[in-house]
Order: sequence, then C-alpha cells, then structure tokens
Amino acid sequence: MSVNEISTQSPQGKGEGIQISRKTRIWIAGILLFLGVTLGSLISFRETFGEFIEESGLINSADTAFVFISACLVMLMTPGLALFYGGMVRKKNVLGTMMQSFVTLGVVTFIWVAYGYSLAFGPDVNHLIGNLSWAGLQGVTLAPNPSYSTTIPHQLFMLFQMMFACLTPALITGAFAGRFKFKAYIMFLILWVTFIYCPLAHWVWGDGGWIKNLGGLDFAGGLVVHIGSGAAALAACLVLGDRLGYKKEAMPPHNLTLTFIGACLLWFGWFGFNAGSALSAGTLAISAFLTTQVGAGMGVISWCLTEWAYRGRPTVLGALSGGVAGLVAITPAAGFVSATSAVVIGFLAGLVCYLAVSLKSKLNYDDSLDVVGIHGIGGVLGSILVGVFASKLINPDGANGLIFGTSHLLGVQIVSTIASIAFSFCGTWLILTFLSKFTDLRVSERQEMKGLDVTQHSENCYRI
Repeated sequence: MSVNEISTQSPQGKGEGIQISRKTRIWIAGILLFLGVTLGSLISFRETFGEFIEESGLINSADTAFVFISACLVMLMTPGLALFYGGMVRKKNVLGTMMQSFVTLGVVTFIWVAYGYSLAFGPDVNHLIGNLSWAGLQGVTLAPNPSYSTTIPHQLFMLFQMMFACLTPALITGAFAGRFKFKAYIMFLILWVTFIYCPLAHWVWGDGGWIKNLGGLDFAGGLVVHIGSGAAALAACLVLGDRLGYKKEAMPPHNLTLTFIGACLLWFGWFGFNAGSALSAGTLAISAFLTTQVGAGMGVISWCLTEWAYRGRPTVLGALSGGVAGLVAITPAAGFVSATSAVVIGFLAGLVCYLAVSLKSKLNYDDSLDVVGIHGIGGVLGSILVGVFASKLINPDGANGLIFGTSHLLGVQIVSTIASIAFSFCGTWLILTFLSKFTDLRVSERQEMKGLDVTQHSENCYRI
C-alpha cells in the first residue's frame, strides 16, 4: 500500500495512529453507498414485481409510451442547458459551467431514489412534506399509483419527476457561473434538493400539499422549477458577490453557436416538460404542446422587438433568451389556458423579462447568465397569469381565472407565488450561509482569474 494511502506517525511518536487518505475515504464511502442501495433494491424487488403481476392490466400502453418519451425529452434538457450556459461564459469557464449542470444527473438521481421522491411525493405529513415510507423506492412499484395517475406505472411517474428534479438546481448555476468552488457546489446541491426542492414540490404537486389544497395551479413547474430556481439564484448572487471585473471589463459570450444548440435542445425537450405533464396521451397533452410552442414563439418575437426598439437591432442571444422566457412563462399555464391566451403570455414574457434583465446592473447584483431575470421573473409572470387566463373548458381539473369571471384563483396564485419566492430565497440564503461556515464557497481570486476549467477540473475546453 502506497504512502499516499496510509501514513503513520513518526517512530519517535507515542503510537502509530493510522491516517487514511482522502482518496481511500472516498472509495470506502462509495462502496458503503453502493452496498446500501443494493440491499434496499433487493428488499423492495419482491413487492415491486409481485404487484406488477397482479395489477399490470390497469396500465395504458399509449399513456406509458407517451410519458416514457416525455421523460427522455426532459432528461435531454439538462445537457441542453449545459450547452446553453457553456456558450455564454468565457472560454476559461466552459467545462466548469457545463459540469455544474451535468453532474446533477448523477447526484440528484441518487437523492431521488434514496429519499427525495418520498419526501416530495410520498404520503403527506402536515401538508408540508412527504414521509419516508417510499425511501429507497419501497412501495414504488410497476403498478399504477392512484394518487397521481391510474394509467402509467408508478416507477415511470417517479422517473418523469426525477428529470424535473435534476434540471431545477442546474438552472441556478447560471447565476454564479465562473466563481463557485465545485466541492462547495456539490454540498449545496445535496442540501438544496433535500431542503428546498423536495418540500416545494410537495407543497405544489404532492398529495396533501398545502398549495395544492389551497387550489394553486402549476401545470409543469412555474412555482417549483422556475420560481424556485430564480429565487435561489438571487440569493446566491447576493451571498457570493460579483465576479472579478464585473462592470469594469467586457464579459461577452465566448461561443453563441453552443448557446444556439443548447437553446434548441431546451425548446425541443420542453415539449416533454409541458405536454408530458398531462401524464396521458390525450387532448390535454395536445393543448399543452400547442400552448408551449405558441408561448415560446411569441417570446422570441417580443424580445426581438423590444431589443430592436431599445438597442437599434435584434441579436441572436436576444432571440434565444426570448424563446426561453416564453417557455418559462407558459410552463405553469400550459395545461390550463388556450392558444390565444398563450399568445398574450408569451408576448408579455419577452417584454417583461427583457426589462428585468436590463435592470440587474442598476439593482447591483451579478447574475452571470440572467437566471433571475428570465426564470425567476418569467416564472412569476406565468404563475400569476394562470389566475387570469385559466379556463375549465381547457382543463376541467383546473379552475376559471379572472377573465372567466372568477377572481379567487388570481388571489391563490399570488399567495402561492409569494410563498414560493420567500421559501426558496430564504432557504437558499440559509444553506449558503451555513456552508460558508465550513468551507469557502468561492474559488480564490487567482483561481477565478485562471478559470474553473483548469482550477476545478484540470482540463481545458480549447487547446491551441
């Protein structure tokens, strides 16, 4: 065994205390983790398989295939986001930025299987959180789960929701691109998904969650995904501080081609994100698909027109940002509003999000890639507009909004939006403040000048 792995105290010492190296500790933790997950899987296998045999006749093959494909599309959004963000940073931070997005597919997948899904969607505890009865996927079988869907396997529903959980913290990374230490980010990721995402998802979507019981509507993630990540992004910007040279030197995107490819993958994956949230291959999925496309298209038009008016010419980055803004705003409303309502929502999203992004320098926070202005503000706009445009003619399980003669839903949406902002912002602030007591959140000034690619991962994206 090499001296790098185990070292002893000096012969003159009073004993031979063994010190285990960091590499060995990592291997031991990994092996214990693997054994624990394997044991849990073996324990739950018999129950899962047996229930599938008894109740497989309740599964609808078309709905199952549709949600399966939708889950694949939502998974594609995370690497798409990595490309979208990677193209917008400076070339010294490309791999570091992409890694922060991509690693969520590993870390959050484990959390979701181990306990995250149970906290978010498990049996309710005081309308605030799920219990741990589904930890390790105990009871999450191949039979349908009547609480959420009666036509697809419970495990497929879990997988679909897992992809949302993977994407959401990745969205936050755009706010602190170029300055967050990777080790600290992994710790933040684990804590944020556990203490912010899982409770928020239970509030909005969980069986018994208080926002759901209140009547709040969020078809595909306006409150949970976009407001949750946008509020967290603002807290992270304020705690971490500005990038070196912010407002003093130009920091343009290094490769808009990467950003263009990433935006296209996001748009494509968003059809699974929104239409898939219908959880069945029916008319509601078609309606959500249509409103998604309309909202995104109007976001492109609105952002370009606004930018043209303010700056004298539209830009490619502006068009891509407008498309994402439209997608964000239509997300909570996709399955509750008509296509004509989506025109208004998408157009307002492009305009409002452009103005929000333009104001960030005046408000003195350094949001590197405009997470707050696009996801946060776009999510707030879309969530509130659900209370204006929602119609039971589109979705009988929803409610009528203001233009259909009911003001109650608008009030509920405002309360739900404020609660989501406050919970995510304050919770994220507390998590980062807690972590800062034990480790440096930011890389050093020297490391920031050299870039995350070299200092955090010992790699270069480009070699000349």
